[in-house]
Amino acid sequence: MNTHDQHHRGRLRPRLIAAAGAAALTLTAGLATPLNPAPQQAEAKEGKKVLTVAVAQSVDSLSPFLASRLVSTSVHRLMYEYLTNYDPADNHAVPGLATKWEPSADKLTWTYTIRSNSKWSDGQQATAEDAAWTFNKMMTDEGAATANGSFVANFRKVTAPSATKLVIELKKPQATMAALDVPIVPKHVWEKVKDFSKFNNDKSFPIVGNGPFVLTDYKADSYVRLKPNKSFWRGAPKFDELVFKYYKDGDAAVAALRKGEVSFVSGLTPAQSAALKSEPNVKVNDAPGRRFYALATNPGAQAKNGKHFGDGAESLLNQKVRQALFMAIDRDTLIDKVFQGHAVKGEGYIPPRFSTYFWKPSASQELSYDPAKAAQLLDQAGYKKNSDGKRVEKNGKPINYRILCHATDPNDKAVGQYLKEWFGKLGIDVTLNCLDNVTDPWLAGKYDLAFDGWSVNPDPDFVLSIHTCAALPATPKDTGATDNFICDKKYDDLYDQQLAEYDTAKRTDLVKQMESRLYDTGYMNVMAYPNAVEAYRTDQIKSIETMPKAAGNIYGQDGYWSWWSAVPAGSSGASSDGSSSTGVIIGIVTGVVVLAGAGLFFAMRRRSTAEDRE
Repeated sequence: MNTHDQHHRGRLRPRLIAAAGAAALTLTAGLATPLNPAPQQAEAKEGKKVLTVAVAQSVDSLSPFLASRLVSTSVHRLMYEYLTNYDPADNHAVPGLATKWEPSADKLTWTYTIRSNSKWSDGQQATAEDAAWTFNKMMTDEGAATANGSFVANFRKVTAPSATKLVIELKKPQATMAALDVPIVPKHVWEKVKDFSKFNNDKSFPIVGNGPFVLTDYKADSYVRLKPNKSFWRGAPKFDELVFKYYKDGDAAVAALRKGEVSFVSGLTPAQSAALKSEPNVKVNDAPGRRFYALATNPGAQAKNGKHFGDGAESLLNQKVRQALFMAIDRDTLIDKVFQGHAVKGEGYIPPRFSTYFWKPSASQELSYDPAKAAQLLDQAGYKKNSDGKRVEKNGKPINYRILCHATDPNDKAVGQYLKEWFGKLGIDVTLNCLDNVTDPWLAGKYDLAFDGWSVNPDPDFVLSIHTCAALPATPKDTGATDNFICDKKYDDLYDQQLAEYDTAKRTDLVKQMESRLYDTGYMNVMAYPNAVEAYRTDQIKSIETMPKAAGNIYGQDGYWSWWSAVPAGSSGASSDGSSSTGVIIGIVTGVVVLAGAGLFFAMRRRSTAEDRE
């Protein structure tokens, strides 16, 4: 599924992002249909400076306990502080709500100093009690653990001895303690919620938060409006309003950018990018992305209680069949013809942007493009051609794989046509099931293959966790944190080991073993690592922070830097080259704690795409 940057945890939920550092990293996600909620010009009425962001994904929930799509998690990063944040230059952990964090000698108790200068937007002080309540609610309420439960599964006890002291006791060491990708919410507001599995946080505005923006208005499948939080401890954003506006059609979003009706567009196709490069007052940003683009296999949908459900093809339970599909896909052609060079050929699960964890198969292990070998594997697995040249299931019916496809993602449709051709030569038929909402059939296990992707965080723990048995739904009627129902004991053992490993080199090796396992089993076929291709109007945005600074993305960052740093055109206080980072640097230097010699490795997460998950 997809959390993809446009997808998955948007089922096809948001896609994730991962990477590592001496300290820690995290992740974020994407957004919303053009019912024209904003004024006709992004530079709005009455002299207000409005930054309007076109998004190709609708919000799944405004509750940080439920949301998984990139758009939703991105909005939550603007609304709520996390304990830590990530430096926009190199992703190392920096202060958020916590000014410092220290482990005990055995690393089973972590003490966080909570800043005293963070207030909720209703005027009340943000304290350690809010953080303790947030974590405890996730530990004791299954509904509250829906989106981020993996972060607290190893917590033994969380307390707030004082307003500025938070203590987390662990069952065993956990390498993600400086990368807890969990929005901290105000206890005095959320303790009134009765059912966390159903509360979407979308009925009363403005929504109380302590991030750089306050959410003031929302219309499903249309827009999200935010205004600057004037009391934000790092300083208020410079635009008067930030609007995320949903466009189901990418060409319509680009047309709106040309007209000046929106300030920013992401997820550009090669043709759109090429056309916009010659457009006056428009700057195109094309940088290595944090997403992977994959073909996920239904491994036989199952729940923790052992019940199987869905209707995935029986033949896909055979590892040789899954590997044959790997070898039938010409990744070089996809990079050249579909992405037109705006992507890197897919290999391991984590994109090369995160060099610490990036893995690629050895020459002897690689399932390279080889249609003849793919046909041999299918024969060996017992799925031979009939007199009509069609491969058949064990029940005698010709194989016809249904591929879940995002209706709003042109890449899915284009790649789908190639898969029809390549699989067809093997005697396998393909039906593209392109939907506006891929979530429902995905959760029900009613698919054979699916276009999948996640925006990976600097630390890969979250994107790795969604393939564990623990991420499965409790029963077929429940919703789990799983991506596509993988449950493999060897993978789970490696996951547990990496989570408890503080030594960077050892943890890296374990993560790469996990990627190797995913590759060999054939459940996740990573086809490409797409670039972040986006554009903004320079007559509306004077400068804006990319992440990483040298060559990074603007939309879907591991933090709030882009929209918080954005300077309106015609304003003073930032250079025109986008280096509006003075406030960022000051905020980061203040209170940073370096755990010298600890060799700590921290993690983060999130999925995202056409239904981006973060």
